[in-house]
Amino acid sequence: MGRIFETRKATMFARWNKMAKLFTRISKDIAIAVKAGGTDPHSNPALRRALQNAKAGNMPKDKVDAAIKRASGQDQKAYDVVIYEGYAPHGIAVLVETATDNVVRTVANVRSGFKNHGGNMGNVGSVAFQFKHMGVFRLAPEGLDQDTLELELIDHGLQEMGESVGEKGEKQLVIRCEFQDFGKLQTAIEAKGLHPLSAESEYVAQNMLELPEDKATEVLKMVDALEQDEDVQRVFHNLR
Repeated sequence: MGRIFETRKATMFARWNKMAKLFTRISKDIAIAVKAGGTDPHSNPALRRALQNAKAGNMPKDKVDAAIKRASGQDQKAYDVVIYEGYAPHGIAVLVETATDNVVRTVANVRSGFKNHGGNMGNVGSVAFQFKHMGVFRLAPEGLDQDTLELELIDHGLQEMGESVGEKGEKQLVIRCEFQDFGKLQTAIEAKGLHPLSAESEYVAQNMLELPEDKATEVLKMVDALEQDEDVQRVFHNLR
């Protein structure tokens, strides 16, 4: 176990609507989870994951309940999850995860996001091979015997475990598994009475690149522009 290096976040471009964007993303996650597996979080790992993230993001309970109610209604929008691939400036690989009810609108917006910031949108498969689809849990490390926890979780799908830091510099323990083992590992973590700070499906870059600050800023500007689109859920890249 050691340090887990993660991609650089675009926090330097903080926006006034960041919280609203987070709530919209979680609401879509809830809608997709409910459509796929029902409204009971005990039997629906995807919904349980979304509810954990809602709690971690301080999403008000009334908004969470409203999102579940809307998702279970017949008139709820059906969202397609579509991944777009491409390159940011300076050869940085980018995956854009979207949840959309209008693919024509979304692909046009994503293409513009790449083009307007010096990037290039690619074809399916042009970038994805550089990422691994994984389940990623983040825990507060205080009070944990990390070596013991690692040994106990290996039989439940644990692939990688190490320390990292959050957006505010706080210490975090990052636990990763193959995406198909997400539910199994989630159950094992919860059985130990642990409450993740977040539980996500992520595309983890296998080889990360470093850039000088001026060039990294160009990349993060493009990432930030993509993240502001209402259809974009998450943007993954290999900029360290």
